[in-house]
Amino acid sequence: MPKTFFVTGIGTEVGKTLVSAILTEAMQADYWKPVQAGDLENSDTHKLKKLVSNKETQYFDNAWSLKTPMSPHAAAEIDGVEIKVKEIKRPETEKDLVIEGAGGILVPLNESEVIADLISKDDVVILVSRHYLGSINHTLLSIEALKNRGIEKIGVIFSGNEHPTTEAAIIKMGAVKVIGRIEEEPYFDERVVLEYAEKFRKELCEI
Repeated sequence: MPKTFFVTGIGTEVGKTLVSAILTEAMQADYWKPVQAGDLENSDTHKLKKLVSNKETQYFDNAWSLKTPMSPHAAAEIDGVEIKVKEIKRPETEKDLVIEGAGGILVPLNESEVIADLISKDDVVILVSRHYLGSINHTLLSIEALKNRGIEKIGVIFSGNEHPTTEAAIIKMGAVKVIGRIEEEPYFDERVVLEYAEKFRKELCEI
């Protein structure tokens, strides 16, 4: 039975796109970013195509491509449009699907809906947690918000150098599965993504 992996993070610039590439490679899944805000000439979909080496992945068009690199609700207002969750239809595929969110789970899409409203209870949510002062709080708040919405299939990927006390607190108090960690590599290319894909595949299949 195909799975849908929804990739989100505890904030911006924590590594969601890199994680999405690793998951897409690991599962030879299809990829979709529903809302892209800004950087349309070098979007996250463009970045995935450079990082993923398998030839099976299909890349679906954004539901919304907004011009300004801001929160989607603000970028949509500048573009003179309104995002509505009910109008965002998931692409149909018989393979696993990786969906990449924008920012964190409570990033607004409009005046009443947030990124979390795009997540189905059947999805496997992969939460990217990057270490910084306050990241324990942000990670646990994100996990709690997901669980409060009835989402139980949650896996965490740590991004950055190991921080044992931080990770131990998140693992114990968050009570979620840890998929692994992405180290501070000197660079990321197809080869490095493939190495992490092979490393994470077993854990991803078990969640």
